[in-house]
Amino acid sequence: MPRTFNLPHFYHSPIISVVKQARRDTDVRKRDLAPTLLDFGPVRFKIARHFGFCYGVENAIEIAYQALAENPNKRIFLLSEIIHNPRVNENLKQRGVRFLMDTAGTPLLPFDILMPNDVVIVPAFGTTLEIEKALKARGVTLTAYNTTCPFVEKVWRRSEEIGNQDYTVVIHGKRYHEETRATFSHAQASAPVVVVRDFEEARDLAKVISGEADTEFFFEKFADRFSPGFDPAVHLKRIGVVNQTTMLATETEAIANLLRDTIRTVYGEVEMSSHFADTRDTLCYATKENQDATLALIADGGDIAVVVGGYNSSNTSHLVELCQQHLPTYFIRDADELLSPTCIRHLELETKHVQTTEDWLLRDPKTPTDIVLTAGASCPDVLLDEVLQKIVGWFPDTRSVEEVLELFL
Repeated sequence: MPRTFNLPHFYHSPIISVVKQARRDTDVRKRDLAPTLLDFGPVRFKIARHFGFCYGVENAIEIAYQALAENPNKRIFLLSEIIHNPRVNENLKQRGVRFLMDTAGTPLLPFDILMPNDVVIVPAFGTTLEIEKALKARGVTLTAYNTTCPFVEKVWRRSEEIGNQDYTVVIHGKRYHEETRATFSHAQASAPVVVVRDFEEARDLAKVISGEADTEFFFEKFADRFSPGFDPAVHLKRIGVVNQTTMLATETEAIANLLRDTIRTVYGEVEMSSHFADTRDTLCYATKENQDATLALIADGGDIAVVVGGYNSSNTSHLVELCQQHLPTYFIRDADELLSPTCIRHLELETKHVQTTEDWLLRDPKTPTDIVLTAGASCPDVLLDEVLQKIVGWFPDTRSVEEVLELFL
């Protein structure tokens, strides 16, 4: 039986949460990736089979609110954003939680203000060994309310295991993302570490492994992305690949396959296991489920896609990448970005700038408008509800929510 979490009621919703529960009840083994259709008449929403809060996020939110409930008279701090969603973080701030750093690791408050009696919550991304040491030196304990995602911790354990077997850890991730910073820190305690951002960088690493490129090439291409003392001539002979859990799972697999094939070419099939560690078990199931469900959603077709999530959310940005390859896609933070039926404010992934687009919503009185709708793993159901209901309100003569949900009740 899947674990259920005690989350604040205001993160649930009368539409999306009902649909998600109905799909869980009818597809317990999660084998059906077909999207859910909510037909309001002139506008129809195709909703991904898997989206929104994952196990790690629900676990983190439950622990954070537990900390608030159990410590009404103590100062409570978060190392940084608990997850990458502004609604969730703002709600914790409103309840008195103070943030010590921003997502880039820049201090917002000095550690010197902390006292041993203060409560410090570790975010879902985890934290570095260096920060743990600095806080312990001030008598602050991090064990009581550590919300680090279990799947991130699994990556750390596997990195330690292969490091202890003299493998180098190759991390597929964004070097300065909070999770990758934490994984890098934990991994380098037992192994040499190098970070690759994408498949192209993996190709560059493969060139060094094969001898096609020299050490000077490595240090130029991977500046600031390897652990101290890294020697490519030595440390790329035995490797294992792990990932930032929010990256595209298919890309992680492609990177691992490329590097494994390179190792095979250099050392031969017989010596493979001595030079390449099998780390496939570190892929996050929730990330892969959301991405697979998004691909099924795209295959089902639609006029436009709306993806909801925090603008600094890595896993959400990858869902946007998948969608925008096939149809006009708008990455929005919440319903406030829906300015009008003719104007939307959204994040442009390539430039990382928030921009406005005119004439984004197709409204043809002769045919229904089909909107593909999904969200990142840190997005509460209620945000999708607000987006859906705002868009529905712009169409005349729509079916009522009660009528639309009859199939799911």
